[in-house]
Amino acid sequence: MIGLLAYGTDPGSSQEEGPAIKEENGLRKIVLLPPGPGNPRNSEGDFVLLEDGRIMFVYSHFYDGRGGDFDPASLAARYSNDGGLTWTREDEPVIPNEGDWNVMSVSLLRLNTGEIAFFYSHTNSKKDTHPVVRLSTDEGRTWSDSIQIIPDQEIGYYILNNDRVVQLTSGRLVAPMAQHYGLGWKKWDTGIGHLMCYLSDDSGRTWRRSRTTLTPPTSAKGEPVMLQEPGVVELKDGRLMMFIRTDQNCQYLSYSSDQGESWSQPIPSQIRSPRSPASIERIPKTGDLLLVWNDNAQTGTPTAGKRTPFNVALSKDEGKTWQNVKVLEDDPNGRYSYTAIEFVGNRVLLAHCAGNPPRVPGLAVTQITTFDVDWLYR
Repeated sequence: MIGLLAYGTDPGSSQEEGPAIKEENGLRKIVLLPPGPGNPRNSEGDFVLLEDGRIMFVYSHFYDGRGGDFDPASLAARYSNDGGLTWTREDEPVIPNEGDWNVMSVSLLRLNTGEIAFFYSHTNSKKDTHPVVRLSTDEGRTWSDSIQIIPDQEIGYYILNNDRVVQLTSGRLVAPMAQHYGLGWKKWDTGIGHLMCYLSDDSGRTWRRSRTTLTPPTSAKGEPVMLQEPGVVELKDGRLMMFIRTDQNCQYLSYSSDQGESWSQPIPSQIRSPRSPASIERIPKTGDLLLVWNDNAQTGTPTAGKRTPFNVALSKDEGKTWQNVKVLEDDPNGRYSYTAIEFVGNRVLLAHCAGNPPRVPGLAVTQITTFDVDWLYR
């Protein structure tokens, strides 16, 4: 039996609105976590719906430095008891800084066993950054000891984005990752990633690496394609679709027909995108796919290559085409990325970075954007 470690206490039902809320055109935007003194950045979180109806949101709370990826951070929680419209005002500590540098990039997942799986990364150095998982059987009040996903002999620099781990209809857990350094590598390279999935068939207690490791293909210019920050969604025919951040003005796609064991060669998609991660999840109410991304890859425009505008779109044909494109944010100085998606009844919740350089760094603030599912189809 895994020993339990307790972090924090019951947050109660106290609920207040955040400091900045804007409602327009069917959207509600809450600047939930702005930076402040001794807290230069709040970002890369995820949601989970609790049995008592509350929503727990856990995020990376940076408490020193300038808020860079290697600065100190712990993990903290906020709660909503009204479907994400308002949130508690005070942080609840969840995981202290266990890494040599920080802990960050949260994925929360309700398993088919009823447990909650809590994934996050230990950042120890540029040669040792790797995800771990803890499990909770009491709705996040306590967590198991951390379970190492990547064995010591495979340790390197691995990126598992927030809100990326999925559970398939078979029960298998799939954690898509980009590796930027490994044992025997000549150098650390955050740009040219090797992609793989780590797989678990026992609710996260043991893990193994996929048979396929995707290496950078060659672009039309004869250069290696920058592969970064993959995500995975299960399609209705049982295949998995991996979507991948690149430097080619679009997301690349790869497919698996054996539940993440092997993957096809990545190819360009119609999802135009700068060097920024996309997010894709299935809408429970309709069965369609929801895409959240920066649709701005046109060259020669003021926002080309930037993480703005911030868009959503639908696919009714399993990702072949996208329609009903809507703009959530279009500030040319905005930076919108690293989105967590949650569906609560008829409401969609998006937690995402929403900085506005130079006044607010791009990854410094987390905004909650909410809207009804029906709004997507208007």
